[in-house]
Amino acid sequence: MFNKILIANRGEIAVRIIRACREMGIETVAVHSEADDDALHVHMADEDVCIGPPAATESYLNIPRIISAAEITGCDAVHPGYGFLSESGKFAEICASCGLTFIGPAPDSIRAVGDKAAARETMKAAGVPILPGSDGPLGSIEEARSVAEEIGYPVLLKASAGGGGRGMRRVYEAEDLEGAFTAASSEAQAAFGNGELYLERLAQNPRHVEVQVMGDTHGHVVHLFERECSVQRRHQKLIEESPSPALDEATRRALCEAGVRAAEGVNYAGAGTVEFLLDSQGRFYFMEMNARIQVEHPVTELITGRDLIKEQIRVAAGEPLSFRQQDLRSFGHAIECRVNAEDPARDFAPSPGTVTGLHLPGGPGVRVDTHLFAGASIPPYYDSLVAKVLAFGANRTEAISRMKRALGEFSLEGVKTTVPLLLEILDDEPFVSGRYDTGYLDAKRAAARERVAAGA
Repeated sequence: MFNKILIANRGEIAVRIIRACREMGIETVAVHSEADDDALHVHMADEDVCIGPPAATESYLNIPRIISAAEITGCDAVHPGYGFLSESGKFAEICASCGLTFIGPAPDSIRAVGDKAAARETMKAAGVPILPGSDGPLGSIEEARSVAEEIGYPVLLKASAGGGGRGMRRVYEAEDLEGAFTAASSEAQAAFGNGELYLERLAQNPRHVEVQVMGDTHGHVVHLFERECSVQRRHQKLIEESPSPALDEATRRALCEAGVRAAEGVNYAGAGTVEFLLDSQGRFYFMEMNARIQVEHPVTELITGRDLIKEQIRVAAGEPLSFRQQDLRSFGHAIECRVNAEDPARDFAPSPGTVTGLHLPGGPGVRVDTHLFAGASIPPYYDSLVAKVLAFGANRTEAISRMKRALGEFSLEGVKTTVPLLLEILDDEPFVSGRYDTGYLDAKRAAARERVAAGA
């Protein structure tokens, strides 16, 4: 087992990893930018190293500085968390070359799923359902036209190296394809340094359901059931829950088994998530695989009673999984609400600032993962996620009730948050009934804007 782990991240995930390490008797080193000098993960770690100015490119994405911090503090492993360098095959390779264990999948596995176009072909070979589309990246707009005509409109252009909705365009008519192709490619080049696109049939009004998988270096791969992630704005998740209210048991079993085949197809070791689109007929299709721990991993921890961060660390240390598929059970219902420092009334404009007052919810069935404290600074340079509020109940009705109670207790002064919007969603009939899809929130907000405009 490791003696000391450097955490190449910040915020709530850095705090979460420190807590797991402390329970395992492992020392931790926090790296931080100048903007995070007084951050909670810096105070909680055994040691800390400032690695640069506020810009992520000069700090949390600066590989030489992170490696230097690990070496001068005597670390033997690096945990990347999520975001930043967590899905960088290059970073994983550099860690290995410097005698540091990267707590995540092997570089080859990261690359196999990181290229979204290539991953489609890998999943097809592994027997995982995929939407009809191009065989690999598109070489030209002419090729895009040919594929689109073959599979039929509407189609979806997606960045091969992408994620988070960037480099993605829906195309409903042939005459709109060229403009969408140019825009998506330019956006992908700017965001990822790679303008390659692929094309697939557009699944209209789908649900977004993902499968948590875990593998080890001894050839074992398991799933830890699914999470429903369809409450989104601009492809960014706001609420996640498990079990998914959209699945019957037969579909759930097939979906989870497909997740395992996907992980086995890339020799996956570590924690990962296989994401699927679910159509209105209950058919599911591979979307992408994230080679890291997810923001929403606590949902799975609540329904299975398993600590995914500790399991990640054990697997990276060469230990076999501490459980097999037959050992895993899903019980109760869990919901996670992401609290962001944003103003929903101003189109989710970021709301950085200083926390002047804070009260976190508690009580039966409530968990809060956060890096906040009274007086904490929320800088404008990074993701706006400030807390994850989770509610667990014997069933979905109880979980929703507890979440409403928890968010009602949540008080954060000094910045705007998404809490009012989250409470509104929890009372909305489509969510309460479980009949919602990935377009639900955008459609709801568009209707609200139309009502305001009509009354103006």
